Amino acid sequence: MTTNVISLDDAHFQREVLESSEPVLVDFTAAWCPPCRALAPVLDAIAADFRGRLKVTRLDVDDHPESAMRYGIRSVPALLLFKEGKVVRQLLGAQPRAKLEQELRTHLG
Repeated sequence: MTTNVISLDDAHFQREVLESSEPVLVDFTAAWCPPCRALAPVLDAIAADFRGRLKVTRLDVDDHPESAMRYGIRSVPALLLFKEGKVVRQLLGAQPRAKLEQELRTHLG
């Protein structure tokens, strides 16, 4: 399966997210989570549509709990938008594509 979403781990979170020159959307997810699976194709499409303006990443909270704990993730899916290494928006639960795009446009200009 080809995807436009970058898989993250705790070891690369700093470089891929906090030191990124472009805004980064992090999908905190888990393999056992049905809403997370439903959200995956939406995020893949957004990653393709916003290529060059936004990096879309996915972090499995069960496999990589350190980053999830650092940002207080208690339920999945949780989407955090980072700009210049700081969280500028947090969305909890599966979101419709139109709502996600509207939120992203607000922060991406």
